[in-house]
Amino acid sequence: MTQTLLTLAEVEALARTAHAAQSDKAGRPYAEHLQAVAEGVRERGGDDEQVAAAWLHDAVEDGVLTREWLNGAALTRRTKDIVLALTKGEDEPPESYAARVRSTPGALVVKAADLAHNGDPARLAALDEHTRARLAKKYATMRALLGLPPA
Repeated sequence: MTQTLLTLAEVEALARTAHAAQSDKAGRPYAEHLQAVAEGVRERGGDDEQVAAAWLHDAVEDGVLTREWLNGAALTRRTKDIVLALTKGEDEPPESYAARVRSTPGALVVKAADLAHNGDPARLAALDEHTRARLAKKYATMRALLGLPPA
């Protein structure tokens, strides 16, 4: 018997609920970031599997959903692989993270949308100068490691 896959609306609702208690560094609801990444994936020509992964891209890393949940979830293998590729390990070097993202089919589009929203000047403007500079450098480094053009 095959499992019926979650719809994009169900994935979105699940992600919004899982991240409901979180806010971003500027104090905004975290779901705004997830929505922006999902929209960014669509704008970059991403498909439904990539959009689903965009909604879930931080869920395991942030600890709001477990790897066990993801493994058993009614999602395609490709969506699960993208989410896992985007899940940074504790103390993982940026180079190995970037290599995994580059080598996982479909993951680069999701990460590009994530970096675009994270590096949005309007979003960064809400942060203190030190945090803004630190994050801008971090995002620029990751873009370079992924072979993406500068923001």
